[in-house]
Amino acid sequence: MVDITHKVTTLREATAEAIVKMSSQATIEAIQNNEVPKGNVFEMAKAAGLLGVKKTPDLLPDCHPLPIEYTGIDYEIDGLDIIISMTVKTIYKTGVEVEAMHGASVVALTMYDMLKPIDKNVEIGTIRLKSKKGGKSSFKINSEGLTADVVVCSDTISKGKGEDRAGEAIVEKLKALGVESQKSIIPDEAEEIIKKVENTTADLLIFTGGTGVGPRDVTPQTLEPLLDIKLKGVEEQMRSYGQNRMPYAMFSRSIAGIKDGKLILALPGSTKGAAESMDAIFPHVLHAFKVIEGKRHD
Repeated sequence: MVDITHKVTTLREATAEAIVKMSSQATIEAIQNNEVPKGNVFEMAKAAGLLGVKKTPDLLPDCHPLPIEYTGIDYEIDGLDIIISMTVKTIYKTGVEVEAMHGASVVALTMYDMLKPIDKNVEIGTIRLKSKKGGKSSFKINSEGLTADVVVCSDTISKGKGEDRAGEAIVEKLKALGVESQKSIIPDEAEEIIKKVENTTADLLIFTGGTGVGPRDVTPQTLEPLLDIKLKGVEEQMRSYGQNRMPYAMFSRSIAGIKDGKLILALPGSTKGAAESMDAIFPHVLHAFKVIEGKRHD
């Protein structure tokens, strides 16, 4: 199964459609009048569809088990066709497209099974995904033209006594998003941090290191007075995401804010902490630039 532990939880919704085709109007009338020998077709098929959605990961080996928080099944009669609409919702890390399609197919198969004694030519037509929303495709972020300065705050690394990995992890994630970046290394000194803020020409200024509770961790208290606006929700998201993955994330004092139209972030100095903080807020944090320009949320 694909590793989805790095993904953030969002509301996911998918609607699938299936079509069952009758060969005569008499079959449609038998369904409408509840005269099918095997029982109420719509109700039986709906019950089967609910089970089908829940059982999807039991039958499809690569499908993640997930909490199904809503399932809606609707029918529409169009001539000799019955159009089945299956909508599934969850708040999770991955989508519910397969669950919706599987549920719709089970509804269609149940109808086929119940109707074949009275209509030998009944058949199942199209089964397709009609719509989905809630994943990355629903929150498209344009990163074109954005630039970033990545600053590693570390006494040890600045003296050449250690190797930077956190900064490199940030640079790689920015590259994957199409954001050009350059990296520099400074000691844990407030004066050096202030210089970076004052001299940067990039759209994003990302610090890594100095966000803990050690005596040399000065990045947060140096940056906070410089910010025009603090983005507390972004800070909360980084800590919440990290805490779900390791118990010491609550000690992080990560910072997010805006200064002179630039987005300033301070992430943990550990490679894993920096990478997870990036996963927690990117690419969605880049939406800040749209808001800074005065545009409305979609």
